[in-house]
Amino acid sequence: MALHDWLSGWECTHVAIESTGVYWKPVWNILEGALTLILANAKRIKHVPGRKTDIADATWIAQLLRSGLITPSFVPPADIRNLRDLTRYRRKLLRDATAEKNRIHKILQNAI
Repeated sequence: MALHDWLSGWECTHVAIESTGVYWKPVWNILEGALTLILANAKRIKHVPGRKTDIADATWIAQLLRSGLITPSFVPPADIRNLRDLTRYRRKLLRDATAEKNRIHKILQNAI
């Protein structure tokens, strides 16, 4: 929320976020709807030699954004993202249940 307030204070209208892992998701969820968000594919913007720090990375991403050189990645609407999360969680639970069943079968077979 502090980031949202800070960006609003500086009258930012666009924000580019590098898509590394899942770290971009909470920031995206906070800023979604208030600003124009662009999710940048890390592979497409990393091919620049000499960038070693987070500050240099942020400066580079800002330059690319201002120049219009970031191709935005597709981010589905919030309801679809939530459905995907639930589906993935259900799949994980089913895998865990199957693994437990297999462990029980193995224990029972070894007990005979």
